[in-house]
Amino acid sequence: MDTSALLRHLRRQLSAGGEWDASTIVRFVRPEEGRRFLAALAKMRAHGAVLRAARPIRVIGGFSLPLPASALASLLNYGCVLEADRSVKVSHALPKPIFRTDSKLDIPWGVRRIRAPQAWSRTTGQRVKVGVIDTGVDFDHPDLRHALSRGINLLQRTSLPHDDNGHGTHIAGTISAANASRGMIGVAPRTEIHPVKAFDSDGSAYVSDIILGIEWCIHHGMDIVNMSFGMPSRSDALLKAVESAYRAGIPIVASSGNDGKKGSIDYPAGFGHTIAVGALDRRGRIARFTNRSASVDLFAPGAQVESAWPNGRRRVMSGTSMATSHVTGAVALLLSLRPGLSPGRIQEILRRSAKPLAYNKAPRGAGELDVLRMLKAADDMSAGAGMTSG
Repeated sequence: MDTSALLRHLRRQLSAGGEWDASTIVRFVRPEEGRRFLAALAKMRAHGAVLRAARPIRVIGGFSLPLPASALASLLNYGCVLEADRSVKVSHALPKPIFRTDSKLDIPWGVRRIRAPQAWSRTTGQRVKVGVIDTGVDFDHPDLRHALSRGINLLQRTSLPHDDNGHGTHIAGTISAANASRGMIGVAPRTEIHPVKAFDSDGSAYVSDIILGIEWCIHHGMDIVNMSFGMPSRSDALLKAVESAYRAGIPIVASSGNDGKKGSIDYPAGFGHTIAVGALDRRGRIARFTNRSASVDLFAPGAQVESAWPNGRRRVMSGTSMATSHVTGAVALLLSLRPGLSPGRIQEILRRSAKPLAYNKAPRGAGELDVLRMLKAADDMSAGAGMTSG
């Protein structure tokens, strides 16, 4: 591939002007050509304003352009693969959320149901870094201040990832809220949250921003990534990023979606390299809104979940997003005790230790998250490995 010719071609394309409301993710058939191109692009971006519109995405060896794929067909001649940079929404809350502004010190029902408090004498998630790719977080929330790291705002790099939606704050609260005087307690109250703001105030993001969020999490050594969002269609570029995180030893926990579908779930939960989570209601039944299929790894509390909300408030919400944050917190408890576990082994432990769904007509397959069973399964597997190696 003639890298210089491709750069000149891109400059012409970007200089042509026009108003576009779409963007494209560009990858290379040959990864080595992608690496060579990105090195050349970095040098050219420093000297030309036009090429700054091409955003490098190193984790997939490609870049994004603010042009529709229909206008970039000529890039196929340079060994490129094109993918529309689609919009993704955080998993919307169901049904109408309820605000609470004056709640006493509390352990929410979901945290109790998964038996997290019984594990806190062994582990509270200390030293575990969780990347939450979402709408940001409320840095002033009294239940969260202890847990928050600076993170990154991918929409406005010079600003903190402040939450202007609420969804990300709710997710962070379930994972690691802790307030000694008057507030709620999350699943892993000593876990460190690194908010990665890829979603705007409407809860929307582009696939390219999510991929850049995964790239940031890999580069900054996250131990887990929470992805409480989804889309019905597969993205090969997003899969490449998920696979990179998997190879880097970082488990990704993702929500199955809230459309009530049977036989299919949203992506990225639909990728085999993620831990796919569905939602349970207070009775331990699969919530009606949950997408479900054989790809779901386990279910966790996701209906009427109370957690943190901006401006020091708390809010009751329902959705597979809420279930996902319970699982992320549980994985943090596990990794605090056993920091060397691979994503594949964590997925195996969660599946093997899940409690069977205890009601008539419960579907076969994935069970319910139980922290004590999870830790025991990890202990048993470790003991077995020790005996085998000895």
